[in-house]
Amino acid sequence: MESKSPNLQIFVRSPDLQIPTRTLIFENPKISPNLILDHLKSSLFPQSEIPHDSIFFTLNGKPLLDSKNLKKIPSFSTFTAHLRLHGGGGDGGSTCAESRDCFLNMYAVKKPDKVDPNEQRLSKWVNCSLSNEPLRSPVVIDKLGNFFNKEALVEGLLKKNLPKEFGYIKGLKDMIPVVLTEIPGAAKENGAVKFQCPLTGLEFNGKYKFFAIKSCGHVLSAKCLKEIKSPACLVCHKEFVESDKIVINGNEEEVNELWEKMKEEKIKDNGKKTKKKAKNGNVKEEAARLTGTKHGADGKDVRTNNGNGKKFKAADVAPANATSAVYASIFTSSSKSDFKETYSCRSLPLGRN
Repeated sequence: MESKSPNLQIFVRSPDLQIPTRTLIFENPKISPNLILDHLKSSLFPQSEIPHDSIFFTLNGKPLLDSKNLKKIPSFSTFTAHLRLHGGGGDGGSTCAESRDCFLNMYAVKKPDKVDPNEQRLSKWVNCSLSNEPLRSPVVIDKLGNFFNKEALVEGLLKKNLPKEFGYIKGLKDMIPVVLTEIPGAAKENGAVKFQCPLTGLEFNGKYKFFAIKSCGHVLSAKCLKEIKSPACLVCHKEFVESDKIVINGNEEEVNELWEKMKEEKIKDNGKKTKKKAKNGNVKEEAARLTGTKHGADGKDVRTNNGNGKKFKAADVAPANATSAVYASIFTSSSKSDFKETYSCRSLPLGRN
């Protein structure tokens, strides 16, 4: 649209370049049809001071091309000169090399929330290590000092879905029942009950060391056992030895010691089983030998050869005053018969009632 005014008057301002507003007046008859916006840029901003490709004009918030003809600009228009920020696609650093899926996947995957180490440490003392539910009676520990709800652990054993980290728990013999003392009047957090040492009152919060006594199941603080040295439990007065103490939720070094101790006990138990099996095998062999010589005439085993390398014959070892044929008939392999035999009985001859 050509201006009806004899003269073309426009205003140019630039907040980015901190240049005051300028007023430009062009006489309408003298405006060349080839006068474009790039010529205006060259006259206002010399190339030596600011590169022309770093500047662009907008009119009413819309960007204008450098090839825009000034004859089509309405009079009294206000141009705004901006500095062009180089880089990416003008959308905050994007290089346009990424596909849209990259951005969708980036925001689709939810980043895990940061876990408070204090809460994580406290959880090991008030929650079951398997189900992560609050501890409730009956409570047991394994041989590495981890707390479990017995119900959850037994259910995991029955369903055979225990995690690999608890694969060393094979049955009830690997569970040690413990007795926990609740803090009276303590407020429950998320349904979890807080526990304490029954003698010193120290809380299960991960800041203090505790031991479980395997012989009676009471859990006492290390401070209590150190100050009051006694060969018996200070709660139930049941005697125990040093090896009966299991540290609860110990550090890496303490857990490694318990692990080595557990492996030694397993090797020892396997050795006892092997000896017992061998002993039982010898007893059975002796019983079989005695059973085999029960019908022997001279103490020889009737199940084997008679000692001279010849094939065993029942008639050769018949007792005194016994008919050899009658004695041999006791053994099915000692007589030949035309009777047809099955796996369970002898069938009668044809025609016999």
